[in-house]
Formats: sequence, C-alpha cells, structure tokens
Amino acid sequence: MISKLTESLDIVQVERRKWQPPAQPCTIEETGLSFEFLVELLTKTLFMGGHMRLLDLVSHSKLSVAVLEPLLAFMRTEHICEASRSSEAETAISYNLTELGRLRADDYLRKNQYVGPAPISLHAYIDQVNLQSVKNMQVTHEQLAKAFSGLVIKEGILKQFGAAMNSGRAIFVYGPPGSGKTFIAEHLAGLLTGDVAIPHAIVVDNEVIQVFDPLTHIPLLPPGSNGNSATGFDRRMSSDARWVPCSRPVVKTGGELTLSMLDLDFDENARFYQAPPQVKANNGLLIIDDLGRQLAPAIDIMNRWIVPLDRHVDYLALHTGKKFMLPFDVIVVFSTNLAPSKLADEAFLRRLGYKIYVGLLSEEEYRLITQQVCSELKIPFSEDGFNFLLHEHHYKSGKPLYACIPRDILEQLRDIAIYEGTPAVMSRELIDWAWNNYFTHD
Repeated sequence: MISKLTESLDIVQVERRKWQPPAQPCTIEETGLSFEFLVELLTKTLFMGGHMRLLDLVSHSKLSVAVLEPLLAFMRTEHICEASRSSEAETAISYNLTELGRLRADDYLRKNQYVGPAPISLHAYIDQVNLQSVKNMQVTHEQLAKAFSGLVIKEGILKQFGAAMNSGRAIFVYGPPGSGKTFIAEHLAGLLTGDVAIPHAIVVDNEVIQVFDPLTHIPLLPPGSNGNSATGFDRRMSSDARWVPCSRPVVKTGGELTLSMLDLDFDENARFYQAPPQVKANNGLLIIDDLGRQLAPAIDIMNRWIVPLDRHVDYLALHTGKKFMLPFDVIVVFSTNLAPSKLADEAFLRRLGYKIYVGLLSEEEYRLITQQVCSELKIPFSEDGFNFLLHEHHYKSGKPLYACIPRDILEQLRDIAIYEGTPAVMSRELIDWAWNNYFTHD
C-alpha cells in the first residue's frame, strides 16, 4: 500500500494533471458504497427527517435521483418505507418510514448515529488527495512578495520559506519568543493556491469518519449551491455533491496538542469518528505552534511524525482494531522557541526539509515595524519617542528587539488614551508606563 500511494503521488506530480472535481455517481456501484450501507443511511435519514420529498433526500444525502430510486424501490418492497404523490411530477413523491422501518432505523442507529451526507470510499479519497496534491503547487517570488507585502521580514528568510513551500516537505521554524515565528507561519497560508475537494465523510470497513469541518474548511460556494463558481471551481450538477469545493485547508494547533488528538476520535455515543487534524489538513498546511509546550514529551510528539513525513502516508486504527493507511499530503510547519537539539534527534531532524531560524530585528527593522503599527493604530510616530524606547529601555535593560514588542507597547498607549479621553501619543511618560506594564520585575 505504501508503494502504491507513493507511486500515485509521483505520477500526479510528473503529469501535473488539471484539477477536476469528482464526477457525480449515476449508479450505486459508482458511489463506492455497499447497497446495504446506503439502505441503512436512508432509513436513518427518514427516521430523523420524518416525511421527506425525493428532492429533500437528494439534498440531504448528496446522491442523485438515479442512485436513490433503486434504493427507495427496495425499501418500499421490503415495507421499510412508503411513498405518496402530491402531483404527477416525479419530484413530488414523498417518503416516510413504516412501523417496520422505524424499528429497523432504531437498530441502525444503535450501530452508528451518522445521518449526514453519504460518505465516499477510502479508495476514492486516496485518489482525490493524490490528484490535488499540495506538491502540485509552485510558489514564485512574486507570490511570496504579494503574500508578505508590507511586512518587515528579512529577504533571506523569505527566500527560505519560498523554497520550502515548493518542496512540499516539513518546515522547522525556530528562534527566540516574540521573534515573529507564528506570525510568519500563519502568513504561509497566503501562498496556498488551487481548489480542493473535501469529502463530508469517508467510510472504512462500514465505519464512518467525518472529515469536513466548517471550522477548518472554507467552502468556495455556500452548502447546497449548484451554480458555477467565480473562483474557477466548476460546481455543475455533474459533480459529486458528497465533496465540498474548498480552498486548501490550514489547520493550526499548539500547546493543547496531545498524542491522542492525532488518532481517530471515536464518539462512544454517536458511534462514528472525527478525523484528526492531519487528515483535515490534507492537501494543505498544518501548523504545530509552541512545540515543546505540550503535555506529552516533545520527543514523543516528534516521533509520531516520523513515518508520515518519511513515507507520506499515515497509519490510523478503528476501535475494532482494524488498521488502514491514508495519504499524508501536508506541509507541516513546526514552530518552537526551544533549541532543535532539545526536541528531537538527528534522525528526525534529517527528515525535516528546511530548518529556518527567525532571530532578532535590526534597529532599522524595529523602526519600520513601529511605524507600521503607529499607522494602523492611528498614533503619530515620534522619532523622539522611538529613540527613548530604544535607548532608555531596550539598551539599558538588555531587552532584545523582538518583533512583537512595538505592537504590544503601542496598544497599551492606545488603551490608556481611550481610558483618559486623551490623544494617544508616543510620549516618554506613556512609554515608561506601558513598558512597566509589559515587563515583570524581580
């Protein structure tokens, strides 16, 4: 399986095929799902929805009339549901469960309570992830300049990030706290290009894994829309509605990350799964911030990524014990304040494509950031105030020139000005006041 996934990724990368949305299945076989699974899903849907028109079932299940008709015909023959017609139009037919159907639905819901859009098969998911691989992207100097326009970042660092994004490999960003590592990592999202299809759910061994997450994935069209997208994603009726057209995903996690979060999340009550963050991030960007601040030892978290980073596949397990593999098509960005040698050994660091150090600012860079924040907060920039901040506070106290400090100090100037009803200015008195609020003293 590993070699098959790797070969598929290589083929897609070489051919650079034009991205196409998955085609709408016209038969039950083309859905990749079993007849029995679909009957159970429709029975649960009718149980939860009550009296439903054919068009309602199409909208909810994301399956075409051609797929639903033989399923509903079987359910009527087996006395699971009954139909009524309000007019001669085929779409005017409504369905509801019989008493036997409600008993069946009760049994099916005990197995699992998933009543969402029809899932797609594991095989279809693997093919689609490989087809829209993040490795198909190309980041140019012009794109990088646009994404980071107006930001004060060393040209050498930008060059490293541009090359790293083209590699499709993991990026290890390290440096002192407050140097702007997270800020830069989040702006990498602006370099992601191309549309992707995210499934509502996938099915593995008759177990449902929900993938689409409205808090993570950004649809290109409102749910249920069948119009053409101005973004270039053709959402015609001929495309499979079980997939949601989205921008490439960006998932960020930090100190809250645990090892268990990287496995399938099985709901004991609902009896189906939520996909872990690396699956939700497939074909996109996964930012792991504050590495080393998690409850689990950093070495354990890093070791969890060795196989996915090396072989571009991830192993997951169902609660039944069945294991399976999924593509790991993610650009992972590790961000940390700790020295690399304290987090992982050489074997792991070797698997990271790029190690990028983000350090302190020069005096001129610090000045540019201060001017930008002043403009944003509508605080007049003062050369005298800036020099006072620099020489009387930074240099005398030995505090380094971190990228985060100008905003934090100037926001306090704004806050006190609002409180006192006076203009926000870079006076020595207010800078002293803000500095003493910002830093602790022994």
